[in-house]
Amino acid sequence: MRSVGIYTLGCKVNTYESEYIENELVRAGYEIKDFDDICDVYIINTCTVTNNSDSKSRKMIRQAIKRNPQACVVAMGCFIAVNKDYHEDGLDIIIGNKDKVRIVNLLDEYFKNKKTIVDLYSNRLSDFEDMRIKEFPGRTRAFVKIQDGCDNFCSYCIIPFARGKCRSKKEDEVIEEVTDLVNNGYKEVVLTGIHTGSYGNDLETNFADLLKKLVKIKGLERLRISSIEVTELNEEVLDVIRKSNVIVNHLHIPIQAGSDEILKAMNRKYDLDFYKQKIAEIRSIRPDIAISTDIIVGFPGESEELFEKSIETCKNIAFSKLHVFPYSERRGTKASTMKNKIPGNIKKDRARRLIKVSEELEREYMKKFINKGLTVLIEEYKDGFSFGHTSNFIHVKIPGKLEHNSMINVKINKVEYPYAIGEVI
Repeated sequence: MRSVGIYTLGCKVNTYESEYIENELVRAGYEIKDFDDICDVYIINTCTVTNNSDSKSRKMIRQAIKRNPQACVVAMGCFIAVNKDYHEDGLDIIIGNKDKVRIVNLLDEYFKNKKTIVDLYSNRLSDFEDMRIKEFPGRTRAFVKIQDGCDNFCSYCIIPFARGKCRSKKEDEVIEEVTDLVNNGYKEVVLTGIHTGSYGNDLETNFADLLKKLVKIKGLERLRISSIEVTELNEEVLDVIRKSNVIVNHLHIPIQAGSDEILKAMNRKYDLDFYKQKIAEIRSIRPDIAISTDIIVGFPGESEELFEKSIETCKNIAFSKLHVFPYSERRGTKASTMKNKIPGNIKKDRARRLIKVSEELEREYMKKFINKGLTVLIEEYKDGFSFGHTSNFIHVKIPGKLEHNSMINVKINKVEYPYAIGEVI
């Protein structure tokens, strides 16, 4: 029996794909071991969203080659898709974001011939690769990849080149996968994709129609959307949110910048007025909803005044959490050719300041629920406490051992950041 260690960088889509790969390898008779162990096969599922992602991808590939020079080392994913000429001595299988479903066959071919395999395609021409997972060992929250690719071409982003055009999993296959997961005991399912809200643009359906069918699945208690663009929260999608409590009380809606000047330079498809009006509309439907966001600091041309405007925007919108990213130049994007680049030390300082704002916003949001009851999905027990998340994604810490994967009604007593402290009702 050959052993394999898998290392995953980047987004939830990569996490889903690595889980699928692991399941396929187990079915084929491989033994799954820790990536740090001596293995016969190492698989690195790479990311290229930032310079740090590139560096980490290269680092993990080199570590695997050094750890066991006799192992078959596989590099796949976005870093490889964008850097097609990349190679390291000792790297044996090189694929992008296509043919991950063929991993068992590719390994069989390598061990038969002991020849390097390079299997790369045009990212914009790739079809949707269907994967299906029935269980996520050790997890209470299951993920379903419903979509791949992006057609937005934001000026800072390399992902449309790494992941290709928007393409979707067939609707009946999504419904079957979610149904299987629910039947296997998962109470919460997360819909994920590179541009999730564009689901169905290549099919005779759309995201709202998919949501309407999914919320009717018997036994599904929570349906979470990993991320959605504000432009895709149309009346049909909002109507499903209005009518179904299965959709959780949390949306992650990237804003990316808090000024119209930088949004325009980023080639985002909205201005601040549109974004704020949509948030107001959402809160008219769900007053207590958590709205988290992504925001980039230090984009070319972002003056101190424009950065301060971003801080003001985040406070005024009152996000529940900010995911803060210093701008990372990506070769091949429009932003990489822009002037007025921001020095690294200033980007780092702005990220630090905005992360502090995020902590303040998180505390304020959680304090709203003191002395109120919320339902917590229990995910972990550690050091005398049970931990889990509410529908609106508050991380709750509860004294005592509670049943794993159970839904528990809890009263929030206080906030001890990053947790809300609760007691069982």
